Amino acid sequence: MSVMREFWNNRKLLINMSKSDFKNRYSGSYFGVLWAVVQPLMTILIFWFVFQVGFRAQPISNVPFILWLCAAMIPWNFFADAVINSTGAFTSYSFVVKKLVFKIALLPLVKVTASFFLNIAFNILLILIYSLYGDFPGIHLLSILYFNICLFALITALSYFLATLNVFFRDTTQIVGIFLQFGIWLTPIMWQESIIPHNLLWLVKLNPIYYIINGYRDALIEDKWFFEHPTQTIYFWGITLLLALISLVFYKKMKSHFADVL
Repeated sequence: MSVMREFWNNRKLLINMSKSDFKNRYSGSYFGVLWAVVQPLMTILIFWFVFQVGFRAQPISNVPFILWLCAAMIPWNFFADAVINSTGAFTSYSFVVKKLVFKIALLPLVKVTASFFLNIAFNILLILIYSLYGDFPGIHLLSILYFNICLFALITALSYFLATLNVFFRDTTQIVGIFLQFGIWLTPIMWQESIIPHNLLWLVKLNPIYYIINGYRDALIEDKWFFEHPTQTIYFWGITLLLALISLVFYKKMKSHFADVL
């Protein structure tokens, strides 16, 4: 609760730093923040071309493959971008970490919020794409909002542990990048979970990202609400809160050594 109060009391600083961080990612490039949209969009188009044109993927759940794919790729792009950037939160802002008066607890959240700005744009694009295909989600946009909150909470919980670990073990960013490369294939984003034997499906569902990916597709394609999977909901929030607790304990224990290492 003390951490939450600290975030709230410094919300203006958090938003301003997040905006600045987002702009600084692409400072000096000719197209600037446009690259933030082009790069993940190209990734989606490449996967669409490979599966739709190359492998001739058929419509899934009675919707075109591109709609089915985008419903999973949009939340995954936010997750991957925010996790990899927040891992370097303390090291990239080492010049302020050493200042005792600065609230360094804000830094991982600055990185997550900066990625969330882009996520908002992609969610709007996702809704526009579905609308062009005549599948406007309507009232189920509330479920999309809920799953964005879930995603933000999960990433934030991970970010404090990874950012703290990266201060003392600088290879963390590269290791996280490798895990994300595996993660996109271990999560049912480009493939259907129906190909997994039923008795092994529980292994797929252990991944908390599955809950969000499946929730997006349920809301956009199946017109289902997030509360229609109570067991998965309890599991997801249990895992997220456990990760948050571990991360904050680890951060508070190690933060006194940041200035010495950085």
